[in-house]
Amino acid sequence: MEPRYKRILLKLSGEALMGDQGFGIRPDILQYVAEEIRSVHDLGVQVAVVVGGGNIFRGIAASSYGMDRASADHMGMLATVINSLALQGTLEGKGLQTRVQSAISMHEVCEPFILRRAVRHLEKKRIVIFAAGTGSPYFTTDTAAVLRAQEIHAEILLKATKVNGVYDSDPVKNPEARFIRNLSYMEVLERQLQVMDMTAISLAMDNGLPLSVFDLLGKGNAARVVCGDEGVGTLIR
Repeated sequence: MEPRYKRILLKLSGEALMGDQGFGIRPDILQYVAEEIRSVHDLGVQVAVVVGGGNIFRGIAASSYGMDRASADHMGMLATVINSLALQGTLEGKGLQTRVQSAISMHEVCEPFILRRAVRHLEKKRIVIFAAGTGSPYFTTDTAAVLRAQEIHAEILLKATKVNGVYDSDPVKNPEARFIRNLSYMEVLERQLQVMDMTAISLAMDNGLPLSVFDLLGKGNAARVVCGDEGVGTLIR
């Protein structure tokens, strides 16, 4: 297979790492995700990753029962660092050079986010994992993923989910939900489809960043999307 893109950003949810557990990280899922990332990297593609933290702590949920939103979001950012370090360790166990860059400085465990250094890592074929979201409260890791993708000039953002793309309603709750293969940004905003948060979609639209939403659990799907297989997932542009 020949890749269509030279540099991509992969957005992983924290929930994807916990599998069917209620909390934490499942080692076999972590190994699987690392293999999927390696399959893309082996194509010669420069890979950056943003991982959520919902499997450990979700700031917006904590704020709903009285915790200060800024403090709750900072706790969620730290959860993303835990996931990023876990993914880094697994990738390096497979022989892949990996760097974690955090939007919150913690020099003892990872690098600070420095754009030029991140791009240099990518050019040296290292996988770069961006942790701690944007570093600011009130922004989700979806928005952080779009922001980082724009900063590093990624050609596409791959949003890995538990379903095979975008539906017109929740396919878990509605068995009649209709799968949508192609969408425009404006359709997502107008129909309020739960793909990513609206801030992330607006930012992607303003900068013309294509988004591919696909099923992470379909083995080889990430590589197929990178190679331009239009039979996988939903493309938003």
